[in-house]
Amino acid sequence: MKNFLSYLLLIFLSLTGTDALAQIEIVNAFPNLSFSAPVDFQFANELDNKVYVAERAGRIRVFENDPETSETNEFLDIRDQVNTSGEGGLLGFAFHPEYETNGYFYVYYTAGSPFRSVISRFEVSDNELAANENSELILLEIDQPYNNHNGGQIRFGPDDYLYIALGDGGSGGDPDENGEDRTTLLGSILRLDVDNTEGELNYAIPPDNPFVDNNESYREEIYAYGLRNPYRFSFDAETDELWVADVGQSSREEINIVEKGLNYGWNTMEGSLCYDPSSGCDTSGRELPIYEYGRGEGGSITGGFVYRGSAVSEMQGRYVYADFVSGNIWMLSWDGEQASDNQLIDNFNSYQLVGFGEDQDRELYLTSFDGNIYTFRSEVSNSNEDENDIASSVQLRQNYPNPFNPSTKISYSLNESAFVSLRVFNMLGQEIEILERSQKSAGTYTVSFDGSDLSSGLYIYKLEAGAFSLTRRMILMK
Repeated sequence: MKNFLSYLLLIFLSLTGTDALAQIEIVNAFPNLSFSAPVDFQFANELDNKVYVAERAGRIRVFENDPETSETNEFLDIRDQVNTSGEGGLLGFAFHPEYETNGYFYVYYTAGSPFRSVISRFEVSDNELAANENSELILLEIDQPYNNHNGGQIRFGPDDYLYIALGDGGSGGDPDENGEDRTTLLGSILRLDVDNTEGELNYAIPPDNPFVDNNESYREEIYAYGLRNPYRFSFDAETDELWVADVGQSSREEINIVEKGLNYGWNTMEGSLCYDPSSGCDTSGRELPIYEYGRGEGGSITGGFVYRGSAVSEMQGRYVYADFVSGNIWMLSWDGEQASDNQLIDNFNSYQLVGFGEDQDRELYLTSFDGNIYTFRSEVSNSNEDENDIASSVQLRQNYPNPFNPSTKISYSLNESAFVSLRVFNMLGQEIEILERSQKSAGTYTVSFDGSDLSSGLYIYKLEAGAFSLTRRMILMK
């Protein structure tokens, strides 16, 4: 027990330092804007300050990347073409690497009659804030046997080819066994050369795609396969590694570093576990995830990015991702061979986090079905603050004492009246206790938390007030 307590104390000291406590906060990036089911966040030009948000129903909106922004322009509206049945909709878009000269951008959406996935190209109009909606060129249409597991992310890779994520076709358990079937595009990451054409295609097959000129009728567009629903993926801006989050069936959510030509195991395997058959499956030739988690921590992974921004040093070089069901947001270390030190950043269990995006400075944003776009920031709170002053902003102070046994006090300040929620979570993101849930006037408040019935360990407490969401860590040491 003594060694365990010493270990917890070392963790505590590493988190607090000496004079200040650095915390990762998640805040509404654009508090004057609201969106309808935003699913994707992109930028077109590193020298521009505009960002673009796709709404699931079929719109893309453009606006200045400024927290004070209060106006948006409608960049594209294809709501009359988009079918939102099941998990469908306008699910992703990407700007051509030469967008500033050719004006091309690409969209992924689902259409009806029959239900299918569509990847097409549009062009910007003479007005740079609006697309030419009559310019659509369809590259691919893939019939979807069911209206779930559609995938949806599209991105240009560091090689300037277009990468496309497709799910296994849906239903449950991959009844058509599409995941490991290379004669279908379903259950795969595709790679296309959109700068050239080949035969009757509106694209070309990259010459180094893994199944070029095969004799087994494998689809040559396939880059990697054996995936269930790779809804979100990204490239590390520094290492070029392809990070793919694959939504699981009933037991595992998984993260993969995807490489050309490899089989990621579905539906023989779900993560590192056998699925069909349920035991004794053949794992040879099937890649295991670099990280996975079970149903106790979530139920539908939302893939993110390796953070390469500068605003939050605590996240630098770590893969940041979330779970749509639990609302947990984590960051994970990766040394090129092994994943480690998975840490809970926050829990947004009242929201549904559906996507991540980067801006021109590689800062990260989250899209949520509550209609907001969130971002991360690092907040340093000094211990010399006068707790009797009315705060100039919403503040959440470090609990005292910390470490504590069995009780501690948590203080927070509001600059104006707001509905306040103050909750405690364990490190799995499970809610332990609601300390506050009521309307509060401007001022400073202190509440007590009693951990008598809890085991020793690290805990998270989270304050939500208006558009603000702040978290801190505390340690119970018995």
